[in-house]
Amino acid sequence: MMQRPLLFALATGLVLTGLAGAAERTIQKWTDEHGNVHYGDAPPPEAVKDGRTILNQQGVPVQQIPKQMTPDEAAAAKALREEQDRRKKQDSFLLMNFTQVADIERARDERLNQIDGQLQLARTSLVNSEERLKVLSKRMSGFRPYSSAASARRVPDALAGEVIQALGERRSMQQTVARHEADQAATRAKYDADIARFRELTTRPTLR
Repeated sequence: MMQRPLLFALATGLVLTGLAGAAERTIQKWTDEHGNVHYGDAPPPEAVKDGRTILNQQGVPVQQIPKQMTPDEAAAAKALREEQDRRKKQDSFLLMNFTQVADIERARDERLNQIDGQLQLARTSLVNSEERLKVLSKRMSGFRPYSSAASARRVPDALAGEVIQALGERRSMQQTVARHEADQAATRAKYDADIARFRELTTRPTLR
């Protein structure tokens, strides 16, 4: 036969457990598609999708569960978080590496000088390619179909190969020039944005 102290201990434990469970219970609040507010322990599936509020036993909101996002909304939210993280890292970089606007301008000018050197080399190579094509074009003019002379021969394979190679080199140099010019413009824009942001971060409104 179970002793009375043990029975009392078990009964007390059950009561305390029940009270604790009741204290931990929460109520969910949601609004249906018609704008009606509902309360309960188990909201319907549409409420899970539309979002709901968790209330404690006193009816005080303790947690807000947002509605489920569509794939497009989720992608937009992710992109926003990534942009915010990128901006935060960039702000930290600016404040840690520069003490004044002149420092950023100096870094900008150094980078632009590097790009300008690469751009000038590419432009020189492009001019050389154009000059080579002029020479080859003059040579080609003595052969068919560029020459109307009856004795003109067809373009030799070697000469045709040189022209094809020169055309490829010119196209490559044109692309290189365009790439450096785009890099130059992007670099200017980036540093302009960095300078503007640095001023925002380091300028504090004065109290009047």
